[in-house]
Amino acid sequence: MITYLLFALVVGSVYALLAQSLMLSWGLAGLVNLGLAGFFALGAYASAMSTSWAHVPVPVGLLLAVLVASGAGLVVCFSTLRLRDDYLAIVTLGFAEVVRLVASNEVWLTNGTDGISGVPSFLPRDTGLWFHLGTLAVALVAVGAVYGLQRRLLHSPWGRSLRAVREDETVAAVAGKNVVRFKAQAFSLAAGIAGLAGAIYGHYTSYVAPDQFQPLITIYIFLAVTAGGNARPAGAVIGAYLLVAFLESTRFLTELAPGVSALQQAALREILVGLGLVLVLSLRPDGLLPERPQKAPGR
Repeated sequence: MITYLLFALVVGSVYALLAQSLMLSWGLAGLVNLGLAGFFALGAYASAMSTSWAHVPVPVGLLLAVLVASGAGLVVCFSTLRLRDDYLAIVTLGFAEVVRLVASNEVWLTNGTDGISGVPSFLPRDTGLWFHLGTLAVALVAVGAVYGLQRRLLHSPWGRSLRAVREDETVAAVAGKNVVRFKAQAFSLAAGIAGLAGAIYGHYTSYVAPDQFQPLITIYIFLAVTAGGNARPAGAVIGAYLLVAFLESTRFLTELAPGVSALQQAALREILVGLGLVLVLSLRPDGLLPERPQKAPGR
């Protein structure tokens, strides 16, 4: 039971990193990223390949995951600069599917659908409970570090400028803000955070395969950020842990339904997740932690 709880906490921490990534790109910058699973996968594969095949240390693999995902975020963002904002959502969704299909078909690069097994972990797996505790500690440190960074950014001139870009690009540009630069920086940083989440997840499971990065992950993270509050780091973190708790609790609730097959249980879980979101948005339309009104500097 303790191992199961630790596993849920590690997954919750990974989702908290993904939620903070989405909070930065969507809640703070107004950039709808439907390809979150793609950057998640890039980070996992970058770290898994570098540590398994090139035998680099795990911390270096984490850094490479952040750099690769951030670079991909820059490419995706710059490719949509001349398009309307809603096209970014379409491009990122297509990007995530391209990443998954490449990982599935380019056997020489990613080992195809067989995936990469034996990915080095933070602690030896034969240490039992300490393996889960060590991974949880690493994940919590990562969540705390990203949370602290985002808090600093949120209250900095950069964060205020980014909110101005989100509210009205034209007004921000007239005020002398480089809209393109702010968007690219925010999207690249958000992609790097998602890549870090993928790397931690890959080293925890010791296995990376295309089926782990379905679009459903992006939907789950949108649910977490929407429920928690899409413009506050604390809301993203709380929403992610609550989502995992809700998903795991529905696993047991659906088993109590009489005469329901395993496939129907999975569908029933998704129904319960949707009903939970409707309930939260009905009671708290702005999420559990709505965005605070911003004060002008010096006031």
